[in-house]
Amino acid sequence: MTVSNMALCCSGLLGHLSLTRLSALRTNTITNSLYSARVYTCPSRFSLCRPYSSSKVRRGVGRYVSSRLQWVNNKYENFLKRRFPRFHQLYRTFFEGFKLLFSDANEVKRIKLKMHYERLPYKDLPYRDMEKLRQFRRHVIKAIPLVLISIPPFANYLVFVLMYFFPRQLLIPHFWTPKQQAEFREVYHSLRARYHWPVLKGLENTSNRVKDSQLQIHLKDLCAKVLRGENPRVSEILAVRGLFSGPPLGMKRMSVEQMRHISPLLFLTPRLPGFLISHRLNGHALELIQLDRALVRLGPHQLNDTEVRQACYLRGINSDGLEINQCREWLSQWLQVSSSLKDSEVSLLLHSIVFLSANYPGRH
Repeated sequence: MTVSNMALCCSGLLGHLSLTRLSALRTNTITNSLYSARVYTCPSRFSLCRPYSSSKVRRGVGRYVSSRLQWVNNKYENFLKRRFPRFHQLYRTFFEGFKLLFSDANEVKRIKLKMHYERLPYKDLPYRDMEKLRQFRRHVIKAIPLVLISIPPFANYLVFVLMYFFPRQLLIPHFWTPKQQAEFREVYHSLRARYHWPVLKGLENTSNRVKDSQLQIHLKDLCAKVLRGENPRVSEILAVRGLFSGPPLGMKRMSVEQMRHISPLLFLTPRLPGFLISHRLNGHALELIQLDRALVRLGPHQLNDTEVRQACYLRGINSDGLEINQCREWLSQWLQVSSSLKDSEVSLLLHSIVFLSANYPGRH
C-alpha cells in the first residue's frame, strides 16, 4: 500500500471519529446500544481502504498475466494450424488427452473416497464406477514405462519423437485421434483373433482326457461347431460348464499352453512363467465376471451406444464393424452365460470369448 493511500485511509477514519464525538456531545439521547452500533459500523467505513489492498492488486496482475498467456497460446495454435497442420492436430490431441486424463484422475479419486467412507467393497460398486477404475488402472500401468524413460535430463525430446512414431505402443487411448482409435482397435482385435483357432484346438485335445463320456461329446461338438463357422447357443456353452470348475479345464488346473493361448484374448502377454500367467488370468477373469454382475444390476439397456460398443470390445468382439442392435444382441448372449456361472467356473467365461465371438455375425 502506498503512502498516499494510507494517508487517505487514516484521514477518512479520523474524520469519521470526529463526527461521532461531536454528535455525542450535542445530544444526550444516545443510548448505549446505539453507541455500540455506531462503534461497530466503524470497520465498515474503514473497509473503504480495501480496494487499495495488495491482495486485490495481486489478483488483478494474475488475471492480466493469465489473459496474456491465453492470447499467446491462441497465437501459437493459429501459427501451427497454418504452417504445420499435422503437428497442430497432434498438439491438440495431446492437450485434450491431458485434460481427459486429469478428469479421469479426479473421477477415480471420488470413487476411492466413496469406497473408503462408505466402506463399499469393489464388487458392490456401480457398473460405471467399476469400469472407470479398471480402465484407469490399465492406462496408468501402460504409461509407467514412458514416464520412466522421460526422467533423465533432455529425455523429453526423445519421448516426444517416440510418441509421434509409436503412438499405439506407447500412448494410452486418451492421446489417440478418433481415426487412430478405430485403426488401433482393429489391430488389437486382429492380434486377439489369431488365438481363436489355437484355443479351440487345445480344447479338442483336452477333450480326449475327459472321463465323462457325455461331457466329452458335448465339448467336441461345441468345438466342431465353432470351427465350422457356426455360432453356438448359450445352452450348448453351459452344457459343458462342469469341465471348467476342476480338472482338466478349471482356472488352476488347465495346462500352461492353454493359458498362454487365452492370455492374448485379454490383451495379456503370454511370455511369463506359468504360475504368473495363472495368477493374472484368474484375477482378470474374476474382475470380468464382477463387471458383468454390476452390468446386470444396472441393466444393459441403460448403456448408451458408445458404452455398448466398448463393453462388447472388452469381451472379445470387434464392435466397430457391427450395427448397434447386433452389439446389444451379442452382449445379451454374453450376459446370459456370465450370469449363470459361479466364481469357480470363470475359466468357461474366458473360453466364451472364442465361443461367442469367433463367428459373430460371420467369419472374421
